[in-house]
Amino acid sequence: MADPEFLTVLGLGFLLGARHALDADHLAAVSTMISRRPEPKRSGLIGLWWGSGHTTMLLAVGVAVIGLKLRIPEPVAQACEFLVGGVLVWLGVSLALTIVRERWHLHLHRHDGDAHVHLHTHRESSDHAHEHDSWTERTVRPFFVGMAHGLAGSAALTLLVLSTVHSIWEGVGYIAVFGAGSIVAMALLGMAMSVPLRWSGAAGRLAPTVIQGGASLASIVLGLTIMARIALGF
Repeated sequence: MADPEFLTVLGLGFLLGARHALDADHLAAVSTMISRRPEPKRSGLIGLWWGSGHTTMLLAVGVAVIGLKLRIPEPVAQACEFLVGGVLVWLGVSLALTIVRERWHLHLHRHDGDAHVHLHTHRESSDHAHEHDSWTERTVRPFFVGMAHGLAGSAALTLLVLSTVHSIWEGVGYIAVFGAGSIVAMALLGMAMSVPLRWSGAAGRLAPTVIQGGASLASIVLGLTIMARIALGF
């Protein structure tokens, strides 16, 4: 029979994993990916794949650290966090470029023999081809972003696990349950975040652009803040 005390630890691990999904850097990363096409099913899948990548990396590092009874050096942990900052900046810049490319760009026109350029948006047409995104954006990108976050969080988690469990199997079980909590929470959160983003479309074409721009800016600022904090040592 399973140890009741360890079952309690697993339950707490699930709740901690769900809470962990709400960290600012996680929300910033997932929101940039969701805001591109805010559909509940797609957004839920993005959250699920992010959580899957996050859990995969936690398990991979956790098994190695717990099995060999190692400690992740502080410089390595900081380098992983710096990587997360870089990923956030990349996601924010990528979303900003998408906004510019798909919404506003220059067109050359001729009227009565005179050539001129003006800003134009294809978002005024509902059947424009840019409305569709790729399988990579829905699955591969969030999975690898989740792996980066899992790598950054593995040092703190493995320290917690090493002080809590008595065997490698208990450690793997705890990390798996912790990861399951983050997967469930982020999938539900992804669907929830897509609702106001979709509703914003009813306020006009500008509202979704403003929200996407805000998500892009927040991701870039947070990423640069993380990178600066680590680089400058504060």
